[in-house]
Amino acid sequence: MSFASDSVGIVTPQKYSFEQPLELECGRVLPRFELMVETYGELNETKSNAILICHALSGHHHAAGYHHEDDKKPGWWDACIGPNKAIDTNKFFVVAVNNIGGCHGSTGPISPNPENDNLPYGPDFPLVTVRDWVRTHILLSDQLGIDKWYAIVGGSLGGMQALQWSIDYPDRLERCAIIASAPKLSAQNIAFNEVARQSILSDPDFHHGQYLSKDSYPRRGLILARMVGHITYLSEEAMKQKFGRDLKSGKFMYGFDVEFQVESYLRYQGERFSRNFDANTYLIMTKALDYFDPAREYESSLTKALANTKCRFLVISFTTDWRFSPKRSEEIVNALITNHKPVSYVDIDAEQGHDSFLFPIPLYVNTLRAFLGGEAHLRSASTFQEPK
Repeated sequence: MSFASDSVGIVTPQKYSFEQPLELECGRVLPRFELMVETYGELNETKSNAILICHALSGHHHAAGYHHEDDKKPGWWDACIGPNKAIDTNKFFVVAVNNIGGCHGSTGPISPNPENDNLPYGPDFPLVTVRDWVRTHILLSDQLGIDKWYAIVGGSLGGMQALQWSIDYPDRLERCAIIASAPKLSAQNIAFNEVARQSILSDPDFHHGQYLSKDSYPRRGLILARMVGHITYLSEEAMKQKFGRDLKSGKFMYGFDVEFQVESYLRYQGERFSRNFDANTYLIMTKALDYFDPAREYESSLTKALANTKCRFLVISFTTDWRFSPKRSEEIVNALITNHKPVSYVDIDAEQGHDSFLFPIPLYVNTLRAFLGGEAHLRSASTFQEPK
């Protein structure tokens, strides 16, 4: 199979092991942990051209390229990562990591628990937070020998990680791109997450999280959780254009099986997700979303939380994203402006809703490319100019 000239081609994940105990915000300790990582491009001699990619709820380390020649789909952010793309692997060394609590190779609920005869953690895996993830990123940075990231970039839950990075480790990143994200979840978003969790928790095959020992998994619960999520990720216009009210068979069947194309699509996505994602991981990831609020330790003031940041910021929102609306991005921008921090903000007119950040929308891609600048090996250089 031949790959496009702007593809990173075949990539091989790497596992990084950390033998030191990791104390988590919840008060529990992981005696050791592992992170699954993919890298694209080459790290320069001064190690000044590294970009960290933070993933969203159901994301992972496979952000670009292919694992095998016969793969039909590339990594989840292949639209933006590769030679001459917005995150140009001809210039940058790009690191994508699967967070702890995940189910794609990093230590999580399906990993062996060294304190329980190496049986899978299952529901005993501790709840983790965005700050916990950032602390593991720091340990990974140290192992890679990267003292300062050229940029940290993330969409949705990934944007929350990028924001937390700028607050907790202001000296270790130059640029921060926060895309389709928010400074904390609204009550409505927490409610959506709770509906998704209850669909899993109430599935008879959940077995209180011990489904692996029962050689089963909460298929129906995961399907429903994904269906709920998928509806919120798309805009009404995107669903209208993609499905309308089209009938699968062309006529009413007067029953409760699939009749409309949108029903067929949701069931397909839910079924596919249920086979590839761990239920305990889904519960953990949604809770991390709920808990995120970096202003909590700063008298609930986002302005105070961002007062000591030192990096440049790019904040991007999308007009049809009602899950994380532009108003939520503007909260971040306004707090940064109040602190006289260097920030650029773009609200992109897009039809894809929250999922817009996954698509190569020209203005979006060009804005991200401009923000990342030209010569990555010169720390002080940037071709990006702040709008007047």
